[in-house]
Amino acid sequence: MSIVHSQPLLIQSDGTMLLSERHPRYEEARDVLREVAELRKRPGEWHTYRVTPVTLWNAAAAGWTADGVLRKLRSLARYGVPAALEGEIRRSMDRYGKLRLVQEEGLVLRSDDPGLLREIAAVPALRPCWLEPPLAASVRVRPEARGWVKRELAARGYPVVDEAGYRAGEALAVELRRTTEAGEAVALRDYQAEAVEAFAPERGDVRGEGSGVVVLPCGAGKTWVGMGALARLRCETLILTPNATSVSQWIRELLRHTTLSERDVGVYTGDRKEVRPVTVATYQILTHRKSKDGAYPHWKLFVDRNWGLIVYDEVHLLPAPVFRMTADLQATRRLGLTATLVREDGRENDVFALIGPKKYDAPWLNLEKEGWIAKASCREVRVPLAEESASLYQSAPKRSRQRIAGENPRKLEAVERLLERHRKQQTLIIGHYLDQLRFLAKRLDLPVITGTMPQEDRQRLYDRFNRGELGVLAVSKVANFAVDLPDASVAIQISGSYGSRQEEAQRLGRILRPKRDGSQAYFYSLVSEGTDEVEFARKRQRFLLEQGYPYEVDRFEPEASPIGGAEA
Repeated sequence: MSIVHSQPLLIQSDGTMLLSERHPRYEEARDVLREVAELRKRPGEWHTYRVTPVTLWNAAAAGWTADGVLRKLRSLARYGVPAALEGEIRRSMDRYGKLRLVQEEGLVLRSDDPGLLREIAAVPALRPCWLEPPLAASVRVRPEARGWVKRELAARGYPVVDEAGYRAGEALAVELRRTTEAGEAVALRDYQAEAVEAFAPERGDVRGEGSGVVVLPCGAGKTWVGMGALARLRCETLILTPNATSVSQWIRELLRHTTLSERDVGVYTGDRKEVRPVTVATYQILTHRKSKDGAYPHWKLFVDRNWGLIVYDEVHLLPAPVFRMTADLQATRRLGLTATLVREDGRENDVFALIGPKKYDAPWLNLEKEGWIAKASCREVRVPLAEESASLYQSAPKRSRQRIAGENPRKLEAVERLLERHRKQQTLIIGHYLDQLRFLAKRLDLPVITGTMPQEDRQRLYDRFNRGELGVLAVSKVANFAVDLPDASVAIQISGSYGSRQEEAQRLGRILRPKRDGSQAYFYSLVSEGTDEVEFARKRQRFLLEQGYPYEVDRFEPEASPIGGAEA
């Protein structure tokens, strides 16, 4: 095979792919890899991707074929596609669709490969799922085992296409309003309407559709997709969210933009437990129990009503216990909403098997170009360790070093300089360590929001920030998700949760709402130079790099000139 030196991609037989960000075809290759692989690391010019069964199954669910994937990779590969990897891509993608769950006077698992079916039927963990011995092309499945079968087979490398349909649920007369009470027009954006259509197509009987995940950037209006699905399906709906702030926002949007009234919408949290035609609950209340081995008393919420749709907001945060309950809910339509399918616990298989495949994905930069999210500049600011911290860092055990680096006192001076630089812009200071946030807030005379603050007090500060009465707000990780601060245009991350790609994406998302004056957003990540925090920062940045956000790296010089970059 001839060597084509002009191509940007180096492909290895284990599925690892190295992409040069300096190559003229970098963006073209990156967009292909977003569909079929995931970014693993970025030590410098070369970005390392890896194909996995789940990335290939999602590609197959989106309409890609093995031939199509390989044709694209060959066109971008400098040395071709290794035969071993070609075989693995064909095996993984060809398995998608070989096993199908259908309704034929009961639940039936079908395959055109009798040998595969016999092999699966003999798996000890699956034997309790069968109602009878397998026939040549099918085996009858216990209805209550629908989710378990899908989860176990996905874990063994065999994705199941679920065509068994869904219950209609209790009917609910609901639709999107035409205008709000203030007279503003109510309408889905084009990409939001496309996402709803991908999840529950308007053509034909929608009861045969409705299971999967919609991926949209933070600030792009995932809540609108949920409301659009509710209005399309017109059924009683359970909405699960990560926190009480998100519950309040969902309810506010539902009452403002749909024909639902207050008597139709219930709150199910630690403070209030209302079960109504549309109920909004937190993951925390569902997973609450009195003891480690005790029962989950609030799981009854799943069966209290004849839900036709369950919406999992921020589905990448779905706790393990909710996965177990979701396995029993496979006859109910399920919509996952997220900015990223990345899970730090590696349970992407469970999301695929129990919530469904990726139904719609809008690249972040595409929506930025269309003006639906703000243009953003991302900068990593390397801050030297203070002398005392450097001494502590060198002598500390490895498990303690991250905190010493994260709480580097010199970061305060860097924050002060950035605040001066952006003094006319609404700014969030985001951190992981509460002592650090409180110290910084006291020194700078700023309000600080943490998880221990009552929800009413948090909302009061958010409202003051949104009205422009507060120019700067310090927030802990409680503000990583579902906080509506449309005028925030600067985020300064002073510390984070190790190498969490989710957290980095969500924190950038706090400032991506389009600005009324069209100005751009600025995201700064303060990293202690010469520490493990540098490597953690590289890991955190992977998802955003994959989306096309380059990070400029600056070095902070104490008592020196201001940090480089575009003027605010």
